[in-house]
Amino acid sequence: MGTAVAAPVRLSVRRGDETVVEDLEWPSVPLGLLREAQPWRTFRWYKGQQHYSGTYWSATMGDHVIYESRLELGRLMFADFAPEVRHIVAQPFLLKADVDSKVRKHIPDYLLLTDDGPLVVDVKPRHRLEKPEVAFTFAWTREAVTSRGWQYQVWSEPDPPVLENVRFLAGYRRDWLFDPDLVAALRAADLDGMPLGDAFRLLPGCPRPLVKSAVLHLLWSGHVTTSLDRPLSAGHVLRRAAQ
Repeated sequence: MGTAVAAPVRLSVRRGDETVVEDLEWPSVPLGLLREAQPWRTFRWYKGQQHYSGTYWSATMGDHVIYESRLELGRLMFADFAPEVRHIVAQPFLLKADVDSKVRKHIPDYLLLTDDGPLVVDVKPRHRLEKPEVAFTFAWTREAVTSRGWQYQVWSEPDPPVLENVRFLAGYRRDWLFDPDLVAALRAADLDGMPLGDAFRLLPGCPRPLVKSAVLHLLWSGHVTTSLDRPLSAGHVLRRAAQ
């Protein structure tokens, strides 16, 4: 679906002190302002609501980040798991643009600051992507975002085994729960090419449940990697992450 976005694209942001800065010109909005932005919308829980909202404690942020659906929660966990993601902002801004002679508005779901630059993310179930109004909104949003040289992504349901593995590993994301000496000993070990089950038995002088948890923490934190396209098992081979 073609769009015609007319300049200027404008943007409104909710600051950390809850004050709102409106109608800034998109190409010149400081990244620092967006980095500290508060979610544009607030949400409430009520009986019978059709969506699933909540907060997720992000290891990347060391703080809670909001989501408004289980699919958004999935994208949030994937962002938290990705070593290249350095900062996460939920509902970072209200984007406004003149498209086909009408003012259009849209609030993206996430802004991710990554090693490859800023990435604006919208989350939507796959079955809704072909709806004309959804396709139209994402088309002009993509044009506006990429006009600044930033990346834009529409994210839908991931492969179920990968999602389940990331969700499982997220249980090991809180680094303060692990003995730093134990983690250091595992980091010093040559885990490359080792089956996961062997890694769990690597330090016989330590209780196995603690070693197992620390190994899974190293998987979460990206020190080692393994294939996530099938349920994790003792036979999964660990690989040292690329430096």
